Amino acid sequence: MYEFDKEAYRKRTAWFTEARFGFYIHWGIYAIPGRQNSEWIRSIEQIPAEVYEPFAKEFTAEHYDPKKWARMAKDAGMKYAVMITKHHDGFCLFDSKLTEFKAPAYCGRDLIREFVDAFRAEGLRVGLYYSIIDWHHPDFMHKADIYHPDRSRPDVTDEGRDFNRYLAYMHGQVRELMTNYGKIDVLWLDYSYPNPAGTDMIGETWEATKLVRMVRELQPEIMIDNRLECGGHGFGSLMTAHPNEFSGDFVSPEQIVPPNGLFNELGERVVWESGVTINNNWGYCQLDKNFKPADMVIKKLVECVSKGGNLLLNFGPDRRGDIPEECEQILAEVGRWMRRNGESIHGCGCAELEKPEYGRITRNGNKLYYHVMESQITYVYLPGVSRSQIKKIRLLRDGTELKIVEDWITTNYPELVFVSLGASPVLPDPIDTVIEVELLEA
Repeated sequence: MYEFDKEAYRKRTAWFTEARFGFYIHWGIYAIPGRQNSEWIRSIEQIPAEVYEPFAKEFTAEHYDPKKWARMAKDAGMKYAVMITKHHDGFCLFDSKLTEFKAPAYCGRDLIREFVDAFRAEGLRVGLYYSIIDWHHPDFMHKADIYHPDRSRPDVTDEGRDFNRYLAYMHGQVRELMTNYGKIDVLWLDYSYPNPAGTDMIGETWEATKLVRMVRELQPEIMIDNRLECGGHGFGSLMTAHPNEFSGDFVSPEQIVPPNGLFNELGERVVWESGVTINNNWGYCQLDKNFKPADMVIKKLVECVSKGGNLLLNFGPDRRGDIPEECEQILAEVGRWMRRNGESIHGCGCAELEKPEYGRITRNGNKLYYHVMESQITYVYLPGVSRSQIKKIRLLRDGTELKIVEDWITTNYPELVFVSLGASPVLPDPIDTVIEVELLEA
């Protein structure tokens, strides 16, 4: 009988909770129509296969330069990357021996091999996303799946379809990914879901235990998301004292930062990663110019870390493999802030202190990082610490020493700690000025 090994789990997730910031890439033939909800467009618009699948011939990837992507990610302070290997439409970016509906058959390149090699070369950890759903495969249910593009067609039935054949195919492709690309750090499986039109597509419907055992045998140190168990509609048994065998290693909230972080029923913090799009779409959408500005990305990253989580920031390249220029500019600005302040992100987590009105606090051991996001009148208050606890205070961006202020203004608050950032009412970094407080060892 399976028993959750908490110590092994902590070792497996240690690098992940140190990394805190990741690069997510949704790329496939859905970039060619390039419309709203692009990776779901075949389902939403109920596009027949004979109309949708010829897009593969136009998927040239001629500008695909994963080395450039890897440099962008590293320069932005990201520590890992996750790339789509196959989305729900069934089109594979890797050289699977189990199908011809794949990029190598059209553009002549194993795009996943190039991704893995390029990101490893930059010292980044690599993750692979694989959809357990497949609208291309003939044995995947067409009518019993409420999301299948052919669900409303009266001429389509599930007669003669063998879901066990599909499971063998799906497990076989996961085995290829876990075998052919060296060490993989993250496997992002997407996703189980309640299915009112038929059997609930949850957990063991996908032979989840068998699948996870195979993955962990081939990649003993890998981290797996929680969506085999619960998809995006819940958190799963990671929130309990006894997670099950296919619970995964981290919870995956999407397009939201959990208001208070996440805790299991024992009150312990749960490992989580918030997946967030850089605009409003996962895949490429030509008309979507609603890009999140760099200051928002930075502040949301800080929020995630201050609540004990990671930020996985997503980008959707076009069919040629170009990431929108706006994204490059945003990442460059994030990178400039991270080069000065990355120590307040990497290796940090929740400070377990009162949140200041002006921003947030992150912590790494005996170092507290006060993120000042609003200018203060005269001095900055540092909640949660006393003078007797403090070894030194520095402005993180350049190491400048900051002194505790003791004057006629602060004498009315003898128990509180204030520091000065200088005479200017404008913060040294208007996005987020970070103050590092090193505490004396207990």
